[in-house]
Amino acid sequence: MYERVLLAYDGSREGRTALREGALTARRFGARVYLLCVVAESPGVRIGEAAYAGAVAKAQDTYVGLFDEAMARLTALGFRPEGKVVTGEPAAEIAAYANAVKADLVVVGHRKKGLWERWWSGQTGAYLSDHLSCSLLIARQEVADEAFYRELEATEG
Repeated sequence: MYERVLLAYDGSREGRTALREGALTARRFGARVYLLCVVAESPGVRIGEAAYAGAVAKAQDTYVGLFDEAMARLTALGFRPEGKVVTGEPAAEIAAYANAVKADLVVVGHRKKGLWERWWSGQTGAYLSDHLSCSLLIARQEVADEAFYRELEATEG
């Protein structure tokens, strides 16, 4: 059913949830795994860059570190992941990369936002559902370490 799974990861608690749930799903289906980290180029980041030259570069460095860590974790789980770090609007970048790698499933985390934050950052979920040509899993189920490794062992056989 799923042959190519794209995991969108930002290092947050919600991103780690997506990474785990996505890895388990990919393992169940024997899918190829792609990882994408997006350095958000939002109005807030642009304001930060104006106030502190180098803010975007610092964010980029942080995301490269998160990306490398996630790639190492996925490799340790037996995957041969492919992926990249990009800068831009997260929903648009996720949709573009999913289409480029011909993903069957995109896995993202969910972070509740207040009205102001939602207005400021846009509606990522709505954008993704309108611009993806594959299924979208919004991971919300936190998987404890013990359950995660037990599930991995069950899918190895």
